[in-house]
Amino acid sequence: MSKSKNLVPCLAWVKKGCAKQKPDKVTIEKEELRRIIEESQNKLDADDASDNDMSDDEQDAVAAAIEKSQKVAGAIKTTPGKVDKRKRKQDDSEDADDIVKKYGLKDYDNEESAPDFSNSIGGLTPFASNEEDPYITLKDDVDSDEEDFILKSTDNLLVLGRITEEAAILEVHIYNEELNNLFVHHDYILPTFPLVSEWMDFDVADGSKGNFIALGTMEPDIGIWDLDVVDSLEPVCVLKGKKKLSKKKEMKKKDNLTDGHSSSVLDLSWNRNVRNVLASASADRTVCLWDLAEGKVVSTLRHHEKEVQCVTWHPVEQQLLLTGSFDNYAAVTDCRTPLDSVKKWKFDGEIERALWNHFSPFHFLASTEKGMLYAVDIRQEKPLFTLSAHEQEVTGISLSSQIPGLLVTTSPDKYLKVWDIQDSKPSLILSRNLKMDILHCVSCNPDHPFVFAIGGNKDFKVWDIRESAAVRRHFLSRMPAPLAAECAGDDEDLPEDTAADAMADLNMDDDEDMAEEEEMMTGDRGLIKASQSTNGGLAKKKKRKRKKKHTAPM
Repeated sequence: MSKSKNLVPCLAWVKKGCAKQKPDKVTIEKEELRRIIEESQNKLDADDASDNDMSDDEQDAVAAAIEKSQKVAGAIKTTPGKVDKRKRKQDDSEDADDIVKKYGLKDYDNEESAPDFSNSIGGLTPFASNEEDPYITLKDDVDSDEEDFILKSTDNLLVLGRITEEAAILEVHIYNEELNNLFVHHDYILPTFPLVSEWMDFDVADGSKGNFIALGTMEPDIGIWDLDVVDSLEPVCVLKGKKKLSKKKEMKKKDNLTDGHSSSVLDLSWNRNVRNVLASASADRTVCLWDLAEGKVVSTLRHHEKEVQCVTWHPVEQQLLLTGSFDNYAAVTDCRTPLDSVKKWKFDGEIERALWNHFSPFHFLASTEKGMLYAVDIRQEKPLFTLSAHEQEVTGISLSSQIPGLLVTTSPDKYLKVWDIQDSKPSLILSRNLKMDILHCVSCNPDHPFVFAIGGNKDFKVWDIRESAAVRRHFLSRMPAPLAAECAGDDEDLPEDTAADAMADLNMDDDEDMAEEEEMMTGDRGLIKASQSTNGGLAKKKKRKRKKKHTAPM
């Protein structure tokens, strides 16, 4: 069995109740399909021609974007298929010919006329439906596929970009925590590798609320897809980047203010307080602020000297924008006066991810290529703490949607780690190898604070981290009452047998070692440097008898 590539570089959750109960379906006419195919081919031909005209600097920038954008391009390798060596033997063929002649099978299907059932025994005739047939007791039920197509009020959507050896795909999954369901609802074929996705509810057509995903790719354009429309072949809107120019024809800075990006889009952030504003970070070293109502750039920020890897709006202060770059700086900009109001912090290494702490509005987190994690108070010059979180770069950081201090990080070192960073005193609660090879991203479910989605080189996984006894014990006092009731009295690890885990594990390689994974218990500490230090040691690994999860009474 060959091992096919199944890379998930980006994913995003959709909150309950934001999607249509019954999404629309699109019927594509032949002429429309022909037009889309021709436009895509013309675009590919134009891209090939423009690549030959790029300067050395531009080629270096593109190469850096490909290498640094979560190692997407480098993770895809063609696996040669196995050659079928089975051949039909000559004597087998001769035996088959003898059988055909002996039993007259050559003319078996030739009938002079169709059989007439109207005069057959008992006057048997086909019925219009099973409901009319008295001999069929199992009547026609509602099609299960149609039932799955209709969304429930308890459903979350999980939107992820997937890259296989054959195609790039944007998939929309249904996740239902109560029913332990996870399955693909619909998908879209993409023309190029997806790098980042950002959910938003702003309809670019009229400003009304909807269900959309903005997608950044290896191209400078940003596609906006309507998740409530199934079978679409193209996005509802494209925020156009500018054409790649040769070094001699490069535009002046003052002429670029209303243009889009000229290189790959590495990160996106939608402003939930000003719904028509989208920020984008790019390998062209700029940050663009888009007015979605107009479909154009209203401001271009140039405060970084290298590729801008991450961008995120403040959860409360609508004008504050956090960015991180390969120039080793994280910056906070007041977008009302972007030229005069930029504050920077320099760290040891290129910035991989940056995230506002929505439980503490003056704090943000930043991770680097050297595996370091920093917590910063924007009112201070020095970090609150410096943590050696992973052996390699920290490519994913996500705070729980409802549990203060609960942080999850991921890395190409293949480990997911759960931290408690409450009161700026970080401690390691759990470290687990998810058997997904390199881990690219992680995101917390907005409605279920312990449910995280993780994307890696080997598919993705949705995991309720309460399966770990260490996590349950440590965060029990911060849980809402219903969640605490489910976990009370559980002192051992729970089996990973939920439907969500089963679905994620279907794509795991058969020869993976599924032995019990290492787990660090409460009290473990990472290596703390600079302003904080801790003395915890590694907890001893223990094998535990697994038992069923307690369910809260209804």
